[in-house]
Amino acid sequence: MDNPDANWPRAEAPLRDAYARAGVDISAGNRAVERYRELTAGWKHPSQLDALGGFAGLFELPGDPTRALVASTDGVGTKTLIAAALRRYETVGADLVNHCVNDILASNATPLFFLDYLAMGKLDPDVAGAIVSGVQLACRAHSMALLGGETAEMPGMYDVEHFDLAGTIVGIVETARIPDRSRVRAGDAIVGLPGAGLHTNGYTLARALIARDEWAAYGDALLAEHPSYYRAVRAIEDVADVKAMAHITGGGLLENVPRTLPEDLKAIFEQSRWSVPPLLSELVRRGDLPHEERYRTFNMGIGFTLVTSTADAVKALQAVPEGKVVGWVEARGPDEPKVVVHPSRTA
Repeated sequence: MDNPDANWPRAEAPLRDAYARAGVDISAGNRAVERYRELTAGWKHPSQLDALGGFAGLFELPGDPTRALVASTDGVGTKTLIAAALRRYETVGADLVNHCVNDILASNATPLFFLDYLAMGKLDPDVAGAIVSGVQLACRAHSMALLGGETAEMPGMYDVEHFDLAGTIVGIVETARIPDRSRVRAGDAIVGLPGAGLHTNGYTLARALIARDEWAAYGDALLAEHPSYYRAVRAIEDVADVKAMAHITGGGLLENVPRTLPEDLKAIFEQSRWSVPPLLSELVRRGDLPHEERYRTFNMGIGFTLVTSTADAVKALQAVPEGKVVGWVEARGPDEPKVVVHPSRTA
């Protein structure tokens, strides 16, 4: 594909970082991960197949080197504050499960089982039941066992109506089917699957930009369910060779897509190829967020990406019409950014 105007903003442009001012420092999180790598560099279990920093961890299945267990743990974040304020608990359980499913899906894993952790300031059996019911239904939708979990009542740690929700997922994959980013080539296409809103990231900034007395008016958008991309990805894999995949969560396109690319390649996105959900456009407007910050804080309408050949991208869109070819891969110089998102009027 042709290279559009090279003078458009680059990823290394300075950020005003409204997210950090709201209380979440993505850069600090990245530094913490680097510290974890340093702390764990001295020893690795012989069956551990990858290092920290990916979407999930891989562990060779004991007695069977052709398969690996794939595990991930995550939470719903401060989306729970909005759910608690509006007393709407029907989506947060599915948010948790679907987020974790997507994380192991980036390694091509099939979900096996799930465990949840629910902490509440004051244990309300009806609220706890509603939350865990959402977890159970989402597990059932993926033919995944909910093995159990932990419910903790923690007065003093949380306000009476507040709660935290996290979970751990374990899946399995044939090692020969684990995506290999070394197979990605310049000229490959990037297929994007649409996002439904904030998913489970960026809520600290969203709460800073949308006042609490407005939450009810924006409730449907703020609590829109984090989609699972499992069935869409499997449909694409039936017809196309998928080389690499990314779940677009915290860090947005700018920090998640580089995990799917070799160091000598970069991703080029054209935002005009997809739609930004109205809630995200409103948050960008209210925060007057500069181009690079919006694509580092929010998913901006792309929840999952897959890298395929250009020919296979056509087949992928036939299998999953809601998908879009949102960008492509180019050679990258040593001082160039790993991801460039070209702006458009709708961003």
